[in-house]
Amino acid sequence: MRLLLVEDDTLIAETLNRQLSAAGFTVDEAGTAKQAEHLGKQEDYRAVVLDLGLPDGNGLDVLKSWRADKLAMPVLVLTARGDWQDKVNGLKAGADDYLAKPFQTEELLARLNALIRRSEGRVEAKLTAGGFELDEHRQCLQTPDGLEHSLTGTEFRLLRCLMSRPGQLFSKEQLLEQLYNLNDSPSDNTIEAYVRRLRKITGAEAITTRRGQGYIFNALD
Repeated sequence: MRLLLVEDDTLIAETLNRQLSAAGFTVDEAGTAKQAEHLGKQEDYRAVVLDLGLPDGNGLDVLKSWRADKLAMPVLVLTARGDWQDKVNGLKAGADDYLAKPFQTEELLARLNALIRRSEGRVEAKLTAGGFELDEHRQCLQTPDGLEHSLTGTEFRLLRCLMSRPGQLFSKEQLLEQLYNLNDSPSDNTIEAYVRRLRKITGAEAITTRRGQGYIFNALD
């Protein structure tokens, strides 16, 4: 899950980036309204955490610009505690939820994951397909034989992307965009290597290769 974190406070941004990454997100950061607006329109994000107080503008204007361009990714707005008008204005501008500062990271993660589940039409923090069950909280996979397998961070993100839309073809480029942020420089063979590792857990039939096009998780319910 690739996420955009819009926060101009360097310390807060670094802390959140670390915690979001540990929770299975691939994080890009923006510290200004201009940069946030550009990245939101250029990249494919599954969700956005948006602080309203930015040095060169208001986060609400950024949000309005995204929504005017028909960008529908879930947006969690960060507001000052007790500033109810910010909350109202944020929801009117197209925000999906809000969280008042200071906040506990656990609550931010819970709200963020709930937004993403709703955007995917799910209610549980588990992805299921063809007898496979991916636990998003514990980052582990239960296979149809009932065995449970722990996953590395990259394995989890890749499998989550594939299992989120069983039967859909994902190109290498699409998968790389969801697994790595703008500062990373993965090699062309990275996806192939991780697919090989996942197939040792899922079996070769669950993840198929369409030569020259990409990969499909084809274990349908």
